[in-house]
Amino acid sequence: MKQRPVADVSHLPTYDFGAASPMWWGTLAFIALEATGFALGIGTYFYLAVLATHWPIGAPAPDLLPGTAILIILLASLIPNHLVELWARRQDLVKVRIGIIVMSIAGILPLIVRVWEFPALRITWDQNAYGSIVWFLLGLHTSHLLTDVGDTIVLAVLMFTQQGKAGRRFSDVSDNAFYWDFVVVSWIVLYLVIYWFPRM
Repeated sequence: MKQRPVADVSHLPTYDFGAASPMWWGTLAFIALEATGFALGIGTYFYLAVLATHWPIGAPAPDLLPGTAILIILLASLIPNHLVELWARRQDLVKVRIGIIVMSIAGILPLIVRVWEFPALRITWDQNAYGSIVWFLLGLHTSHLLTDVGDTIVLAVLMFTQQGKAGRRFSDVSDNAFYWDFVVVSWIVLYLVIYWFPRM
């Protein structure tokens, strides 16, 4: 059987941004799975709150300062995050390098503050059901922060090597910025649940 090429597609790019990229869909699926985990944890929190005669159980409401500090840091980080995403789409290597370093620092800062946040819950994880669920929710978000910071630092290192000049790395930076938005939005929801619901 004779074979005849229909079209030469060798000149087409091997990567793209947003919904045109398979990695973006992978990131979206990852976010959907993690959002389900957050939803189950929050659902458990409210289930326990409904069953309890007094909420929080055996403890005052958490201290607002560390959680609010993290909220401010994360909200402020949205500005450089969206800038680095824009620069990645433009494939501006110099600006992406600066932006990814800024985002690495923006990811490390809330982890430092979180060291004081766990004691600010004013309850230990094994004291009762309330203590267990708030520590679980905070621990779950901490694991997401650690994951994204690790990914961001690895990308920052790659952007300063020959790999950084490859176009697909700019797509990776864009996807990383997309995931960071999820980390910030999930903290806004958890912040309201952990810190403000007990005060209502």
